[in-house]
Amino acid sequence: MALLERVSTLLRANLNDLIDRAEDPEKMVKQVILDMENQLMQVKTQVAISIADLHLLQKKSAEGLQKRDEWMRKAQLAVTKRQEDLARIAIERSLESKKLAESFDEQIADQKVQVENLKAALSKLEGKLAEARGKSELLLARHRRARASGTAGEAQLKAGDGMTGGAWDRMKGKVSREEALNEARSELLGDRVEDRFAALEKQDEVERLLEGLKARKELTS
Repeated sequence: MALLERVSTLLRANLNDLIDRAEDPEKMVKQVILDMENQLMQVKTQVAISIADLHLLQKKSAEGLQKRDEWMRKAQLAVTKRQEDLARIAIERSLESKKLAESFDEQIADQKVQVENLKAALSKLEGKLAEARGKSELLLARHRRARASGTAGEAQLKAGDGMTGGAWDRMKGKVSREEALNEARSELLGDRVEDRFAALEKQDEVERLLEGLKARKELTS
């Protein structure tokens, strides 16, 4: 039956594989659990219906056996009353009731198999649902960790690809050149300041000597 086929498909489902293949694992897990819950309700309903049908068939079989016995008693009564025609009719009715009861017995056997199959499917589905509920958070957490690790590894790989050893060397060389230029600028600025002070001092010395020469000239004149 289609219900058992759907249940069998759910029982074969591998939660790990579904999560690994799903674009949205959390949504996938919730959907699988929802499907299991829906199928579980349908199986429970079908089990109840099948058990009710089994009881009905057993009742019909018992009624058939009861009628068989009743017709045989009537046949016996007809024989005692020397009414063989009625006895024959009663015996025929008894045989028909027996045959009907036997046909119900065949249906009962088939119905019992169906009930047992449904009960087994129900038990397995309940176990699978409990397992899915128990594992869902663990599986999702594991998947999130794996995805985070993959993202980090990919980012690290991209970073490594974008900054190889040669690139690092070039960047270090550029920084070193900038530092050297800054030092040179500082030195040049320092040299210009010292030169200016030296020029002032030289000029001051020149003026002082000149004034000294003028003073001596005045004394000798």
